[in-house]
Amino acid sequence: MFALKFLKKAQFDNYDDYVQNAVPVVPDNFNFAYDVIDVIATETPDKVALLWTDDSGEKRKFTFRDMSLMSNAAANFLTSRGLKRGDTVLVFLRRRWEYWILMMAMHKLGVIPIPSTNQLKAEDIKYRVDTAQVQAIIAFDDGHILGEIHSAVGDMSLPLILNTDVTDAIKTMPTSLERIPNENTDTMVIYFTSGTTNLPKMVAHNYTYPLGHINTAVFWQRLRDGDIHFTLSESGWAKCSWGKMYGQWLAGATVFVYDFTGSAAAHNLLTAIAENHITSFCAPPTAYKMLIHADMSQYDLSSLVKADIAGEALNPEVYERFLEKTGIKVREGFGQTETCVMLFNNEWIEPKPGSMGKPAAGWDVMLLDERGHPVEDGVVGEICISLKNNRPVGLFQGYHNGEKQTAAVFRDNVYHTGDVAYRDSDGYFWFVGRNDDLIKTSGYRVSPFEVESVLLEHPAVREVAVTGIPDSSRGMAVKATIVLNKYFQPTDVLTRQLQDHVRTRTAPYKCPRVIEFVDALPMTISGKIRRALIRTLDSAKNTILEPVKKA
Repeated sequence: MFALKFLKKAQFDNYDDYVQNAVPVVPDNFNFAYDVIDVIATETPDKVALLWTDDSGEKRKFTFRDMSLMSNAAANFLTSRGLKRGDTVLVFLRRRWEYWILMMAMHKLGVIPIPSTNQLKAEDIKYRVDTAQVQAIIAFDDGHILGEIHSAVGDMSLPLILNTDVTDAIKTMPTSLERIPNENTDTMVIYFTSGTTNLPKMVAHNYTYPLGHINTAVFWQRLRDGDIHFTLSESGWAKCSWGKMYGQWLAGATVFVYDFTGSAAAHNLLTAIAENHITSFCAPPTAYKMLIHADMSQYDLSSLVKADIAGEALNPEVYERFLEKTGIKVREGFGQTETCVMLFNNEWIEPKPGSMGKPAAGWDVMLLDERGHPVEDGVVGEICISLKNNRPVGLFQGYHNGEKQTAAVFRDNVYHTGDVAYRDSDGYFWFVGRNDDLIKTSGYRVSPFEVESVLLEHPAVREVAVTGIPDSSRGMAVKATIVLNKYFQPTDVLTRQLQDHVRTRTAPYKCPRVIEFVDALPMTISGKIRRALIRTLDSAKNTILEPVKKA
């Protein structure tokens, strides 16, 4: 396993041994494209790096030799188009195979990619072009994004490179490339945050970032040589870096990519897993919710032995249903665009359904109250990372061109995530929510996730978002916005049944006073529930929805 070259120790006996000895040793002037891809290409050139297929049935296979030579050719092509070290480039490539070639090419050149989702609209693109002072755009023509790009940039003299330009160029461009030196602290990649409550920020990661994903792939996803790993994410999100590139190749795994248009149906995902002998799968909760409602027994999933989840907290009901159908314990991991995995259920601990697990090696995770003091077990606090003894490999270096934003989260030698959780007596962390999502009712603090998990146990509930609405006597009241499963109808009787379901399984103050049935929940383009939008829409009504009286 190539990752072992960057660790002090090769084998670990237990969780404590791992925490103490699995911190990466970072070489000077490290560059993932040169020091991992090119070296593997020399040592095991025929090892498969990438298996790619799309929903039309096209398939491609790339060895590490292919990745090395093609990224050199792509780098020479980008240089011929005037791109140089320090330039920023927006990249819209969905899940096209050219993305992986181009990322390695830009890392070699010192060009800074800004991976972006093809779901962006013109105003989103213009904001990114202006804020990041973009020098070029690379895109795949999917029938949508080019029109939005042209609307955004207008007559700006901004080079636009299509994926077809790249595929043509790598056939003719030289495949030799002289190494361009970099510093570990140079910016390697920038991700824009989702921007669900404020304008998106530019998260800047430096050249040590890939080594932080040794935790992600080797110790959370438990990948080894010979594994074929399938992470669902589109290339425009940081989860692609988490699951489809750096750590997986360091672990010796093959990355599987399924490029599809729109949303993937359960049948297509299960077919892809079965036909490509996937051994490891990682996706957000929305995907697992979809899979457990499918007839999974119709597919040969015998190759699948590992499953992980991230993006939002894992509801225990989803965990139990997937375990029942597959025999696989889904292991949750927690992190942000700004980090690598910092909490997870690893191979040395038994997962507790709904828990984020324990801290990753190198991450000194604390829970702090509003005054910055550590809280006791069982008490909710903000998830923070102490930087007193070390700065974790994989923690972002700051918000690009955002000194005030950076200063707001790095205070008193601590990184503040803005997420809140509690720790149980066994050292497991349990997600509660974003600070802004907590509901303060009658003097209590209610976690939306906790109430959502209880409601998802009811057979009528397919999806749910729990938020707070103004209440003259309680300050805030708990509200549940629910998408029903097939064959269930929104009635007053069902509303009371759902309230009783919550009331009998948790504290009475957590029971939703208001229940609203909807056809779909508002989601971010990364698939997360937009609770802030629900609150905004409720606030715009300027009244409290009348709670249904108990029978």
